[in-house]
Amino acid sequence: MKLIIHAPTAGALERARSNARNLVAVHPEAEIRIVVNAGGVDAALDTPDPETDSFLTLCENTLNRKGLEPPSGIATTKVAVLLIAELQADGWAYMRA
Repeated sequence: MKLIIHAPTAGALERARSNARNLVAVHPEAEIRIVVNAGGVDAALDTPDPETDSFLTLCENTLNRKGLEPPSGIATTKVAVLLIAELQADGWAYMRA
C-alpha cells in the first residue's frame, strides 16, 4: 500500500499525522508520504513530531515564498502539486487530510 496524504493547512497536517499513525499501527509495511504545502508548512516547522516527520515532504515553493528553511532530515520537493501528480501516476493513492 502506498498513500499520499496531502496537508495544505495546520489542521490538515494534524489529521495527516494522526492518519499516518493509525495506518502504520494496522499496516506497518505501508508507504506513506505526507505532502505539505501552504499553511501546513508553518505548522510542520512549528510543531515537529518525531513519530511522523519521516513521512513529511515540504513544498520548496512555499518555503521560499515565506523565507523559511526546512529542518535537516525533512524531505522537500520543488512543487507539491507536481509530486502529488507524479506519485499518483506511479500508482500511489491520494487522500486530502
